Amino acid sequence: MRQEQTIRPAHFTTFPLGTIKPMGWLKEELMLQAAGLTGNLEAVWPDVGPNNGWLGGTGDGWERGPYYLDGLIPLAYALDDASLIAKAQKWIDWILASQDETGWFGPTSNVDWWSRMIVLKGLTQYQEATGDPRVIPFMLKYARYQAQELDHRPLSDWAVPRGCDNIVPYLWLYDRTHDAALPPLMKQLYAQSTDWGALYAALPFTRPLTRFNPESHIVNVMMGLKAFAVNYRLTGDPKQLTAFHAAWQQLRQYHGQAHGLLAGDEWLAGTSPSQGLELCGIVEFMFSAEIGLAYTGDTRYGDLLEEAAFNALPASISRDFRSHQYDQQVNQISCTVAPRDWTENGPDANTFGLTPHFGCCTANLHQGWPKFVAAAWMQTENAYVCQSLVPCTLETPDVQIKVDGNYPFGLTNTISVQTTHPIQLQIRIPQWASSVTLACNGHAAPVARTADYLTLECTGDQVITLTLVTDVRFDDRPAHALAVHYGPLLFAAPLTEHWTLLGGTAPLQDWAVTSTDDWAVALSRHAAYQRHETPYESGQAFDADRSPIYLTTTGQKVTGWGRRHNSAEEPPFHPELTGATEVRLVPYGGAKLRIAEFPACD
Repeated sequence: MRQEQTIRPAHFTTFPLGTIKPMGWLKEELMLQAAGLTGNLEAVWPDVGPNNGWLGGTGDGWERGPYYLDGLIPLAYALDDASLIAKAQKWIDWILASQDETGWFGPTSNVDWWSRMIVLKGLTQYQEATGDPRVIPFMLKYARYQAQELDHRPLSDWAVPRGCDNIVPYLWLYDRTHDAALPPLMKQLYAQSTDWGALYAALPFTRPLTRFNPESHIVNVMMGLKAFAVNYRLTGDPKQLTAFHAAWQQLRQYHGQAHGLLAGDEWLAGTSPSQGLELCGIVEFMFSAEIGLAYTGDTRYGDLLEEAAFNALPASISRDFRSHQYDQQVNQISCTVAPRDWTENGPDANTFGLTPHFGCCTANLHQGWPKFVAAAWMQTENAYVCQSLVPCTLETPDVQIKVDGNYPFGLTNTISVQTTHPIQLQIRIPQWASSVTLACNGHAAPVARTADYLTLECTGDQVITLTLVTDVRFDDRPAHALAVHYGPLLFAAPLTEHWTLLGGTAPLQDWAVTSTDDWAVALSRHAAYQRHETPYESGQAFDADRSPIYLTTTGQKVTGWGRRHNSAEEPPFHPELTGATEVRLVPYGGAKLRIAEFPACD
């Protein structure tokens, strides 16, 4: 009898989909998404319409339907939106009914492993939300089919760099079944996937890439970053805990951007603030960080997740959530159909629209916010763990937790706990927080902080007030440039935006954005930065004109800093200054035209 191979348990487990509900600005974000791209996409975009191959039609039968479903499901159940739930259900029912006697499923138009990996991720979320008894037997049957096939039909093409996205749903399945056939299958999949650990042992990509390479493709890179956490669960190797951060440090050194992620337009593209970042790369990085945080318990994944969610993600999506960019730029002075110094992408890649440049992001962007909501709280055997202090509720049969506040725009938050029995509460403290103040039921309380988690014992109903203390800080960028941060937010100087309709079908249309503002300004690390906060009431929080937080400072006008190939030139190393000017800085995600990497005038 074969002995079961050991799989290391995840450090944290997630709550079933739908347990955590967004509130405040975060709920507004998801509601805009539901009323915008996600809710209208099937009616406007034929690629995920009723003729899609994953609905039994003759249309696209590859990744676009599965991508859309992977975000539609968590959005539908986060909002308890009956219309979205019904949209998702028809995809689920067709997929579950498509499985043949061997275990294979899906459209007959392709035999691709990759697109089915995405489907498995969606099914795990759906099963958590509904308990549908069809899902686990379906996945086990497919796993047995895959185990029989991989020796003579191994992973190929896109499935090779993305193989860990096949393993993640099987880890979910193993945690629920402990089926002895799953560990060898997962290790076989890992062996057939890109060896990301070996690649980052000596990163070969130290300059912008101009030709296709699957290991430098930005979406593959972002997906591949979960490999270290996956391997940690498969092998228990503690070196995987530090290997991710060593790899990330290398990537940031050669391709890092002020928003905390990488340049990739389409391949890794260096450190210039005028290079692009693909929206698919943002949401896939967020998912990799969510997996890393859950599997390893390393709080640094939480900081990276928040940085992506609060900066790069909203920057690429219009305020009404009815259009998006393929590429965003840190220094973005216009969004027009014009050639730019992309390493691959077309001249429309940074316009806002339904399918600028290519449709993968149109299908894939939907997972970003709702999966972030689902990861805001996790659990251990003994504790409820707050991973992000965003406004939300968590409700189980005997515990109700409510987080009030305006995080990340405000750093004071109230956590109300109602419980029928004693529980332990853990709150992740970001690394940028210099200290924490705490009060319980109105009385100051000592801070018990261990491994970047604050631990509280709740023996009954409690109201906890938590304040994260920090200062404005600066990121030293190449060529003596700087970026300005407060808390998890990157700040930018916004430009007045003029939106011009390019075409498309309402409500999902295509837009160019331009400005006549003089954007050439330098900042000093030694200037005074005044913080201004206003109460959040309703609507889109990431809006340069009505931001819940902004900074003011005195900068210096710069002459000779102009345009190159329809983008801002590199910030000058020695800026020519022409006089003081008042500068207003807003959260990066709320400024669709902006300067966020400034020449330093120190």
